[in-house]
Amino acid sequence: MTAPILEVKNIKVRYSGLPVLQGVSLSVNSGETVCVVGANGAGKSTLLRAIMGTQRAFEGQILFSGKEIQQLRTEEIVRLGIVYVPEEKMLFRPLAVEENLMLGAYILSDQHRIQENLDFVYALFPRLKERRLQPASTLSGGEQQMVAIGRGLMSRPQILMLDEPSLGLAPILIKSIFDTVRQIADQGTTVLLVEQNFHFASTVADRHYVMEDGRVVDMVAAADVQQSIGKLQAYLGV
Repeated sequence: MTAPILEVKNIKVRYSGLPVLQGVSLSVNSGETVCVVGANGAGKSTLLRAIMGTQRAFEGQILFSGKEIQQLRTEEIVRLGIVYVPEEKMLFRPLAVEENLMLGAYILSDQHRIQENLDFVYALFPRLKERRLQPASTLSGGEQQMVAIGRGLMSRPQILMLDEPSLGLAPILIKSIFDTVRQIADQGTTVLLVEQNFHFASTVADRHYVMEDGRVVDMVAAADVQQSIGKLQAYLGV
């Protein structure tokens, strides 16, 4: 087997001295879509922030293509090929859709490549092309999520990390977002997804890691999700 593109080995993270991640380990293979599920407060978002370098692990290793990255600055991690789309979206609301998207290409200097990437995003999200001159503040919640994901894709990362992309969206929009995640994965981007809605996540994920109280407590293959619904619901408290 080839080595995983991303490996997290026994990382520990504290907030204000309190343990949040308590020895988390997982791996993601190139081309996979891996979902991390768990109840609120399980440490899922902290895991993504630790990988991205915005929240430091005080113990353990994070490896990308075999190279340790846990001491790198976030910008260096982005340049290596990992992009994080946070739950909060963090759009610049007065700026137009296209201006927000272009911010995701800040590490690139080749204008031809930037235009190619913009065309790629507009092909995934035709609605954004229609609204490219509109301020982000005028968009619906689903459209804002499209902008956030599209901005993340503007550097064409090797790994796209998505934090709760379905949060606050109507079911029909959730389906649309996950259809797009599947397209992104089908075109070769590795996806690491944090999501509570495992019904939709199971339609795109190859594997699910389950987190509870800052630890990984289970791993469920996509093929086993239906047989594991009761167990997953118990983990999620639903």
